[in-house]
Amino acid sequence: QMCEKFTVCENSMEMLLQNNLNLPKVTEEDGFVNDFLTFLSFQEKCLRKISSGLHTFQTYLKFIQETFTSENQNVESLSYSTEQLAHTIKQMVMDPEEVIIPDAATQESLRTKLNSSKKTWIGKITTHLILRDFTSFMEKTVRAVRYLKNTRSFS
Repeated sequence: QMCEKFTVCENSMEMLLQNNLNLPKVTEEDGFVNDFLTFLSFQEKCLRKISSGLHTFQTYLKFIQETFTSENQNVESLSYSTEQLAHTIKQMVMDPEEVIIPDAATQESLRTKLNSSKKTWIGKITTHLILRDFTSFMEKTVRAVRYLKNTRSFS
Protein backbone atom coordinates (compact mmCIF):
# COMPACT_ATOMS: atom_id res chain seq x y z
CA GLN A 1 0.00 0.00 0.00
CA MET A 2 2.84 2.41 0.76
CA CYS A 3 4.28 1.98 -2.71
CA GLU A 4 0.93 2.57 -4.39
CA LYS A 5 -0.39 5.36 -2.17
CA PHE A 6 2.78 7.39 -1.64
CA THR A 7 4.95 6.08 -4.49
CA VAL A 8 7.54 4.93 -1.98
CA CYS A 9 9.22 1.86 -3.36
CA GLU A 10 12.14 -0.36 -2.35
CA ASN A 11 14.49 1.01 -5.02
CA SER A 12 14.04 4.67 -4.14
CA MET A 13 17.48 6.26 -3.70
CA GLU A 14 16.02 8.96 -1.45
CA MET A 15 14.75 6.28 0.89
CA LEU A 16 18.15 4.64 1.18
CA LEU A 17 19.94 7.94 1.76
CA GLN A 18 17.57 9.09 4.52
CA ASN A 19 17.71 5.97 6.67
CA ASN A 20 19.14 7.57 9.80
CA LEU A 21 16.38 6.38 12.13
CA ASN A 22 18.47 4.04 14.26
CA LEU A 23 15.61 1.55 14.44
CA PRO A 24 15.98 -1.46 16.73
CA LYS A 25 17.61 -4.52 15.18
CA VAL A 26 18.54 -7.95 16.48
CA THR A 27 21.98 -9.01 15.30
CA GLU A 28 24.53 -11.70 15.97
CA GLU A 29 26.13 -9.44 18.59
CA ASP A 30 22.79 -9.51 20.43
CA GLY A 31 22.73 -13.26 20.53
CA PHE A 32 20.58 -13.84 17.47
CA VAL A 33 22.30 -16.36 15.26
CA ASN A 34 21.19 -18.61 12.45
CA ASP A 35 22.87 -21.54 14.19
CA PHE A 36 20.42 -22.17 17.00
CA LEU A 37 22.83 -24.42 18.90
CA THR A 38 24.94 -21.33 19.47
CA PHE A 39 21.77 -19.42 20.34
CA LEU A 40 21.41 -21.34 23.61
CA SER A 41 24.39 -19.58 25.15
CA PHE A 42 23.15 -16.14 24.05
CA GLN A 43 19.43 -16.50 24.70
CA GLU A 44 19.24 -14.14 27.70
CA LYS A 45 21.04 -11.38 25.82
CA CYS A 46 18.82 -11.95 22.78
CA LEU A 47 15.62 -11.86 24.83
CA ARG A 48 16.67 -8.60 26.50
CA LYS A 49 17.41 -7.07 23.10
CA ILE A 50 14.11 -8.26 21.64
CA SER A 51 12.05 -6.92 24.55
CA SER A 52 13.92 -3.63 24.53
CA GLY A 53 13.49 -3.32 20.76
CA LEU A 54 9.76 -4.01 20.96
CA HIS A 55 9.41 -1.32 23.64
CA THR A 56 11.37 1.11 21.46
CA PHE A 57 9.21 0.36 18.43
CA GLN A 58 6.17 1.60 20.38
CA THR A 59 7.13 5.22 19.72
CA TYR A 60 7.68 4.48 16.05
CA LEU A 61 4.33 2.67 15.79
CA LYS A 62 2.60 5.67 17.38
CA PHE A 63 4.11 7.82 14.62
CA ILE A 64 2.80 5.36 12.01
CA GLN A 65 -0.65 5.46 13.62
CA GLU A 66 -0.72 9.27 13.47
CA THR A 67 0.67 9.39 9.93
CA PHE A 68 -1.09 6.53 8.22
CA THR A 69 -4.56 7.42 9.45
CA SER A 70 -6.40 5.25 6.94
CA GLU A 71 -4.98 2.21 8.79
CA ASN A 72 -5.43 3.62 12.30
CA GLN A 73 -7.31 0.62 13.70
CA ASN A 74 -4.82 -1.89 12.28
CA VAL A 75 -1.83 0.04 13.60
CA GLU A 76 -3.48 0.48 16.99
CA SER A 77 -4.01 -3.27 17.19
CA LEU A 78 -0.44 -3.90 16.07
CA SER A 79 0.88 -1.49 18.69
CA TYR A 80 -1.13 -3.14 21.45
CA SER A 81 0.03 -6.63 20.41
CA THR A 82 3.63 -5.43 20.25
CA GLU A 83 3.37 -3.98 23.75
CA GLN A 84 1.96 -7.26 25.08
CA LEU A 85 4.70 -9.27 23.38
CA ALA A 86 7.39 -6.95 24.78
CA HIS A 87 5.99 -7.46 28.27
CA THR A 88 5.77 -11.25 27.85
CA ILE A 89 9.33 -11.54 26.58
CA LYS A 90 10.57 -9.28 29.37
CA GLN A 91 9.08 -11.75 31.86
CA MET A 92 11.04 -14.55 30.18
CA VAL A 93 14.35 -12.86 31.01
CA MET A 94 15.98 -14.10 34.20
CA ASP A 95 16.40 -10.50 35.43
CA PRO A 96 13.63 -8.40 33.80
CA GLU A 97 15.14 -5.22 35.25
CA GLU A 98 17.99 -5.59 32.74
CA VAL A 99 15.60 -4.91 29.83
CA ILE A 100 16.19 -1.34 28.68
CA ILE A 101 12.96 0.57 28.12
CA PRO A 102 13.14 4.09 26.66
CA ASP A 103 12.26 6.72 29.26
CA ALA A 104 9.64 9.42 28.67
CA ALA A 105 12.21 12.07 27.70
CA THR A 106 13.79 9.79 25.08
CA GLN A 107 10.39 8.89 23.67
CA GLU A 108 9.35 12.56 23.49
CA SER A 109 12.60 13.54 21.77
CA LEU A 110 12.12 10.80 19.18
CA ARG A 111 8.45 11.75 18.70
CA THR A 112 9.44 15.39 18.10
CA LYS A 113 12.09 14.34 15.57
CA LEU A 114 9.67 12.08 13.72
CA ASN A 115 6.83 14.61 13.74
CA SER A 116 9.04 17.34 12.28
CA SER A 117 8.98 15.57 8.92
CA LYS A 118 5.52 14.00 9.11
CA LYS A 119 3.93 15.88 6.19
CA THR A 120 6.93 15.80 3.86
CA TRP A 121 8.36 13.28 1.45
CA ILE A 122 10.85 12.29 4.12
CA GLY A 123 7.93 11.52 6.44
CA LYS A 124 6.56 9.08 3.88
CA ILE A 125 9.96 7.47 3.51
CA THR A 126 10.26 7.31 7.30
CA THR A 127 6.93 5.48 7.50
CA HIS A 128 8.10 2.97 4.93
CA LEU A 129 11.43 2.41 6.68
CA ILE A 130 9.79 1.91 10.06
CA LEU A 131 7.37 -0.67 8.67
CA ARG A 132 10.13 -2.46 6.76
CA ASP A 133 12.47 -2.65 9.75
CA PHE A 134 9.63 -3.59 12.12
CA THR A 135 8.76 -6.49 9.82
CA SER A 136 12.37 -7.67 9.79
CA PHE A 137 12.61 -7.32 13.58
CA MET A 138 9.42 -9.32 14.06
CA GLU A 139 10.59 -12.09 11.72
CA LYS A 140 13.69 -12.58 13.87
CA THR A 141 11.63 -12.31 17.04
CA VAL A 142 9.28 -15.05 15.88
CA ARG A 143 12.21 -17.32 15.03
CA ALA A 144 13.83 -16.77 18.42
CA VAL A 145 10.60 -17.27 20.38
CA ARG A 146 9.69 -20.42 18.44
CA TYR A 147 13.10 -21.84 19.13
CA LEU A 148 12.87 -20.99 22.83
CA LYS A 149 9.41 -22.46 23.04
CA ASN A 150 10.82 -25.75 21.79
CA THR A 151 13.83 -25.72 24.13
CA ARG A 152 12.44 -24.18 27.32
CA SER A 153 9.58 -25.32 29.44
CA PHE A 154 7.32 -22.29 29.37
CA SER A 155 3.93 -21.57 27.89
